[in-house]
Order: sequence, then structure tokens, then C-alpha cells
Amino acid sequence: MCNLYRMTKTTDEVAKWFDAVNALGGANFAEEVFPGYPGAVVAEGQLQQMTWGFPLVMKGKSGQPLKPKPVNNARTDKLDSFFWGYSFEERRCIIPVTAWAEAEGPKGGKTRSWMSRPDAEVFAVAGVWRESNEWGRCYSMVMTDADGLATEVHSRMPVLLEDADIGVWTGGSPDDARALCKPWQGDLTLDRTGVPWSGRGQVSLL
Repeated sequence: MCNLYRMTKTTDEVAKWFDAVNALGGANFAEEVFPGYPGAVVAEGQLQQMTWGFPLVMKGKSGQPLKPKPVNNARTDKLDSFFWGYSFEERRCIIPVTAWAEAEGPKGGKTRSWMSRPDAEVFAVAGVWRESNEWGRCYSMVMTDADGLATEVHSRMPVLLEDADIGVWTGGSPDDARALCKPWQGDLTLDRTGVPWSGRGQVSLL
């Protein structure tokens, strides 16, 4: 499950990389993106700002509404569910990423382990998006079973897309897009650090 990723390129670089219109201009983003915070997403041919995570509205014991929880990861085996189904069918997007992190180590002492593609400075991760009353446009990262080196840090990993498959993910049929929801078979790099894991906000996966 990915609860933190890096995007270290400028908006102009990302827009050029994915052949998208830069609707963000010279806007700056934090290089590390956490659930519930804004990130850059390629959707409808444009590089846009959205909030990472679909809002999950919950109620307290007395029935009062609680602060929405960002559901930032979408499991591939749940993409046909009520929560994800319409977005998967109609609103698929690209999440530009330079590396993603997983937490490793004992409870209370977890550190950040970063994974990236050695063949790409920035790569495409499959995502879905929608409009929300709580945060406006929001997106979630599609997750599949981990394979290869990725299994050393977690049982799941983001769906990484080949450059040739980006158009299929964003504009192809749901069946064609679903066929791309598989573990990455290319090379990966694992960088285990001593940086403490200190994620921000609530996170979730459905």
C-alpha cells in the first residue's frame, strides 16, 4: 500500500513528459505527496491539481459526521465496486511519480524504503479520479499484487504503466485498462533509508 510518493520534476517537465497541457502554469508542489494533500495528475489531456484520496465520509457514535478520510489506494480486485466502479469506467488518470515509499521496520521505529524505476526519471502510475463535495477533484492510486523486488517491502505495489500503455489506460475500454492492472515486470530500484516514517493524515485502501 502506497501512502507516500515523490514527484520531484517541475510542472513544465511533467507536462512535456506526458504530452499534456500544463493547466498549472508555474505552480509549485511539495516533492513528497501524502494522502489528503494536493498532487499533480494528468487527466483529460491536462496536468491538473487534485487531492490525493477519495473522501470516505464516516459518522461518530452519536451519528455526527466526522472528518472525511482519504482513500488513497484502490485495489485492482475492487475496481468494479460501487466506490470505484464509475470512476474506473469513465475517469482514469495518470499519476506522475519519481519514487514511492513503503514503511519497513518494527512498530514505532519504521523507516522509509523508496522504490523507483532505474530506466525512467519520472514514470506513470495508474489512477482514477472524480469530483467531490469535500475536496473538489480528487484521485486515488491503483494497486496490484507486488512482484519481484517489490515483494521485499510490501504485498502490494502501484500499477506502473509502460509509455505505450498510457493512452490505453486513459482512453481505452474498461476491459483493456483492466488488463494493464498487473505487477510490474521491469527493473526496480530499492533504496532503504534511515529516515523515520512519519506519514501525515489518515490513510486507507478499499
